[in-house]
Amino acid sequence: MNALDEITETFSRLPGIGKKSAARIASHLLKCDPIFMERFSKQIATLQSRIRPCTVCGSWTENDPCPICSDPTRDRTVICVVEQAQDVSTIENSHEFSGLFHVLGGVISPLDGIGPDQLRIASLVSRVKDGEIKEVILATNPTVEGDTTALYIQHVLKDTGCSVTRLASGLPVGGDLEYADRLTLARSFRGRTRI
Repeated sequence: MNALDEITETFSRLPGIGKKSAARIASHLLKCDPIFMERFSKQIATLQSRIRPCTVCGSWTENDPCPICSDPTRDRTVICVVEQAQDVSTIENSHEFSGLFHVLGGVISPLDGIGPDQLRIASLVSRVKDGEIKEVILATNPTVEGDTTALYIQHVLKDTGCSVTRLASGLPVGGDLEYADRLTLARSFRGRTRI
């Protein structure tokens, strides 16, 4: 196996990149400016030492606490609970939420050996009990594991006095009913709002 095959194999192990995409990326890198390649390789080499989880919310950050947790203009009475750190940037990019975040680091999945103790649920409960939190928004994915995790969190927070809500889920904008699955349609009907 030559160097091109090795780098193609390495790229294909990344999520969302198949063998063909990996080969295109490797071929593109061969044509790149050496200065770009040097900067790119340094960025990859130092990524894990520069970026770490925020000690408050668990999101990826270079500064601890992260810019969201240290922003005094954020609504400190609401926490949005997400599965993974990349979910924070997805929600931030929507510009629809101005509260705080809490990253669980996954979902409850007994088949994979992941229980509540492997997630950041205890630190969420501490934040709710210690702070001025009035609402916890559960933004886990609408999967069996995401729903199980949301129900578990709702159960452990029931005596804290804060409101626990769940993001509505349903039909995407521009989507056709014809292509919607039964579960999505059911959630759409349950989460309907008055117009």
